Amino acid sequence: MAAAAGQVIVCKAAVAWEAGKPLVLEDVEVAPPQKMEVRIKILYTSLCHTDVYFWEAKGQNPVFPRILGHEAGGIVESVGEGVTDLAPGDHVLPVFTGECKECAHCKSEESNMCDLLRINTDRGVMLHDAKSRFSISGKPIYHFLGTSTFSEYTVIHVGCVAKINPLAPLDKVCIMSCGFCTGFGATVNVAKPKRGSSVAIFGLGAVGLAAAEGARVSGASRIIGVDINPSRFEQAKKFGVTEFVNPKDHKKPVQEVIAEITDGGVDRSVECTGNVDAMISAFECVHDGWGVAVLVGVPHKEAVFKTHPVNFLNERTLKGTFFGNFKPLSDLPGVVEKYMNKELELEKFITHEVPFSEINKAFDYMLKGESLRCIIRME
Repeated sequence: MAAAAGQVIVCKAAVAWEAGKPLVLEDVEVAPPQKMEVRIKILYTSLCHTDVYFWEAKGQNPVFPRILGHEAGGIVESVGEGVTDLAPGDHVLPVFTGECKECAHCKSEESNMCDLLRINTDRGVMLHDAKSRFSISGKPIYHFLGTSTFSEYTVIHVGCVAKINPLAPLDKVCIMSCGFCTGFGATVNVAKPKRGSSVAIFGLGAVGLAAAEGARVSGASRIIGVDINPSRFEQAKKFGVTEFVNPKDHKKPVQEVIAEITDGGVDRSVECTGNVDAMISAFECVHDGWGVAVLVGVPHKEAVFKTHPVNFLNERTLKGTFFGNFKPLSDLPGVVEKYMNKELELEKFITHEVPFSEINKAFDYMLKGESLRCIIRME
């Protein structure tokens, strides 16, 4: 594999040329990694809703042409200057956020929001020289979230690459590099429900179901799924959800419904929709005195969270989280080990699989609401 080290590699990549148009498989040139970068051969990638959101480009700065993709698993092909923690042949998960290990956030036990490598949705180039490593006929193709995994080879900053157990199946653990850890960590690292407690999960997409999996693993006795799509309820039972509330079935606010059926409110809630009304409901449905609500979903930029201050004075706690409070390099290898030890189940999140040549089918499945995760096989 290292035979191409230092050379440009020509490979297939799925290029988003413009917003909302099907991706096109193109031959792209992938430059060798520069200082503190690694070039990775992607073996499996999966489609996350964030990819679709930026492909549609309805609410942000459109950056095109671009190679999307950020949930993936692969093998290091070559490393750039200064890279000592990774070597060719290492099995890795690329991550949309990073860990420089030197900033105040990385040195803090409480934060995973690296100053250097935290998520940047607008940047389409590498940090080292503000240039793209992808090109077609000499014209740059932009990066996405520093990962761009919809390519057979990609170049990523070393601080955004987690080295994992080489025995872990990359076609399963690739989903840990974004959606699974975001939801699972929100529950186990931030909400921290006690055994026997009650937890409400708002939004039963892939992230919400990962949050439910976190509640199941934590030993919660009641896991209440809240969603306006009743077709999600049957599937959610596999993830430990014990009962369901559809806000559309009730005239009163859903937080009042939950308070009634739980004798005053749930012990913990996790909000995974990004809808500000759901966020308010998730906070107001927790029990006074000890209830904790955790916000995961990303709201519209004009959204405003409104609640009465008395809700805080009555000892309810509101928290936010980013990537489930996992530090990518330090924590991801351990989460992979939990899967290897059969403490976690990933297979139930994977509903579809397609070859790379049919990547647009993955978008169709997600847009129709048919898939949780669709694995895309690069070979």
